[in-house]
Parts: sequence; C-alpha cells; structure tokens
Amino acid sequence: MEQETVKDQIVFGLDIGTTKIVCLAGRLNEHGKLEVLGVGKSKSLGVKRGIVNNIMQTVESINHAIDIVNKDSSLNVESVCTGIAGQHIRSLQHSDYIIRENPEDFIDKKDIEKLHQNVKQLILLPGEEIIHVLAQEYKIDGQSNIMQPEGMYGSRLEASFHIVAGQTAAIKNITRCVVTAGLQINALNLEPLASADAVLSAEEKEAGVVLVDIGGGTTDVAIFKDGIIRHTAVIPFGGNVITDDIREGCSIIQKDAELLKIRFGSALPSENRDSEIVSIPGLRGGDPKEISLKNLSKIIKARVEEIIDQVYRQITSYGFQEGKNKLIAGIVLTGGGSQLKHIKQLTEYITGMSTRIGYSNEHLAKGTVEEISNPSYATSVGLVLRGLKVNNYEDIKGNDEHQVNKMDSTFFEAWSKKFLKYLLNE
Repeated sequence: MEQETVKDQIVFGLDIGTTKIVCLAGRLNEHGKLEVLGVGKSKSLGVKRGIVNNIMQTVESINHAIDIVNKDSSLNVESVCTGIAGQHIRSLQHSDYIIRENPEDFIDKKDIEKLHQNVKQLILLPGEEIIHVLAQEYKIDGQSNIMQPEGMYGSRLEASFHIVAGQTAAIKNITRCVVTAGLQINALNLEPLASADAVLSAEEKEAGVVLVDIGGGTTDVAIFKDGIIRHTAVIPFGGNVITDDIREGCSIIQKDAELLKIRFGSALPSENRDSEIVSIPGLRGGDPKEISLKNLSKIIKARVEEIIDQVYRQITSYGFQEGKNKLIAGIVLTGGGSQLKHIKQLTEYITGMSTRIGYSNEHLAKGTVEEISNPSYATSVGLVLRGLKVNNYEDIKGNDEHQVNKMDSTFFEAWSKKFLKYLLNE
C-alpha cells in the first residue's frame, strides 16, 4: 500500500475554549497552505476560564462540534490535536546537560532525546506535570548559541529549556472529556503556541514579538525572540469578564451585555459622542432601557486596561528593555477579544509598542471561507498547523520541538487508552 504523503494527511484540531468549542479539519495543499476541509463550532458548556468544571457538558459540546464536521465534510473524526490553557498553566526556565558516553561519535537524535528525558524528570510543584519541554539553545563543550546540535561532535551536551507545566487534575479532565467523546488525542498543545503558529510570521518571531490571545476565559501570552519561544503566561480573565462588567454596570442580562459589547463596544470612550444612545428591549414587555455608548465604552476601557496592564507586566518580567531582548515586531493581538473596536489603539497607548491584529490569512489556502481567518479561529487553525508540522519532519527546524510533541503524543495516547479502559469498566 502506498504510504500517505504529508500533502494527503488530514489533521483535526480541537479547541476547547471557555465560550466555544471548535473542531477544524485541514490538510496542506500543493503550495504548502492549509486547505480547510470542514469546521464545526458549538457553544462551550462546562468550561470556565479554560478549566473543565463539568465533564458531561463539555463532552456534549465536543460531540456537537464533531458531528457538524462529520456531517458537512463527510469525514470521520477519530483523533485530534487538542489545545490546553487555563489559569493552572505556568512556565519556567531550566538548564540541563548530559555527558555522552561516546564523544568520538557525532551527536544524534538519541542524545537529544536523552537530554529531553532528563528535563522531564524535573521535580515540580505537587500536583503538576510537564506539558511541553521546548529547547531554546544548545551548548556543546561550552560552545554556546547552537540551534541544532545533531551531527556535531562533543562530550557535554547542554541546553536551556522553556518548560510549560499544568495541574495534573486539569490535564486529566481535558483528556477524559476528549476520550469520553470517542476520540484519541494525538498531541496536547499550549493554546498560545498554536495561535502563534497561525498568526505570526517567521520574521516576527525572529525580530521579537508578543502574541496576546484574548479568549473568553483567559488571555494567553507568548513572547518570541530570535525565532525561539522565550516566555509564556496565562492571565486568568478575558472577554467574558468584560461582558460581566457591562451586565453589572448597565443592569442588563448577560445576553444583552454580550450583544452590546460585540455591536457597539469600544475601548476608547473618546470615540463616542455623549448623545449616542442605544435602546435595549425591556424584560417581559417592560419599558426599554437606554444605554449611553460613552458610558458603555468607559466600562469596557476599565477592564481592557486591566488586561493589557497584566500583559505588560509579563512583557516587563521578560526584560524587553534590555538590548538583546528588544521586541522589534511589537504586539500581535488575536482571539475573539481582539475584535473589540479600538483595542489596538489602547494597547499601543498603554504599552508604547506597535500593535496589530493577527489573522491567519498567510497560512490559509485561497478560497478559504473568510470566517476561518477571523482571529477567533486562530487557535483552531494553529492546532491543525502544529499537527501537520509533527507529521512533516523536514519542515521542522531549530529546536527539535517535534520530538517533544511526539513524546507528548505517546504520553496522551497512553492516557487515552487508560481512560477508555476505565470507562468501559464503569
């Protein structure tokens, strides 16, 4: 049987968010662009701030999204590349090394994998486990700034790593939801890393850039410099808290607050005139409620300022003001929250950094439905791209990240089998 080529391989990305769950199917076309074959979206039930708090509701939402993809595309979703986020995520820097037994031989994949496995034994906080081990740069016998050690000679192989960890219980809950929905997990990816693959260019990652993914429950941050991931963070609130503020500040129901935010919301009150008023229908036939758009913008601005202030703290903690850490490409906003009017301008004002809104157009094949390039689909697109990257070793350069993802895949495949066995025996 002829081996399936990378171009023919279909990958399914599953974004389990706080406000929506998206399953996206895609493959690479002859030009190396992502051809979207199907997409299913459902309202997310059972997830709050990126963490599952109701297994069965989440499974129901996953199944609904999967059913849409299966029906509309005539595909059969069996395995997925899944995203993970949430306030339980944290990152840390770590250096480690190995002494090679046969320094007369050149360094190969086994040496690099041994070093990665050393890092995987790192003792974390109680109840935590490692999600990603991302090599930043290697050293061989003291020689630094080595990006790809394979094929070189030396006795001491050392590396600096960016480690992403999360709470074991939260990871297991995500895993159980996917397995209970009848799916296998091919890989578990930190969501801002997936979003970054969808909306950032290689040039931006090289120059230095901050990816800010404003979702419903969390705001995720990823900082790149010299083409390498340098810092990640999860801020435990996003667009939903803005909606909550509008609901409380205007004394209206959640549905009307969300609609106001989307249709009339702005992060700059100065862009609204005092006379601009919108009328909300009253409850149960009651009198309509009039809302000042300037007051609406004031409510929104206060919360957006808090979010961007938290983002700026993460940028400052990275040390971007040092010469070698300068982030020349500025900030890229993506996710559903990035569609708020004037959020780009407010971000530039608070941080003093150039800012743009991140779309996935660069990676999508011509003819793709315009909705898919929307920032709210960035994570879904990125999950598929990362899944395709794992399947195409030749396209992966730099930090052997594919090996980590392959190890992640094996780990979560084992988890999938354990949970399936458990469920069958219940």
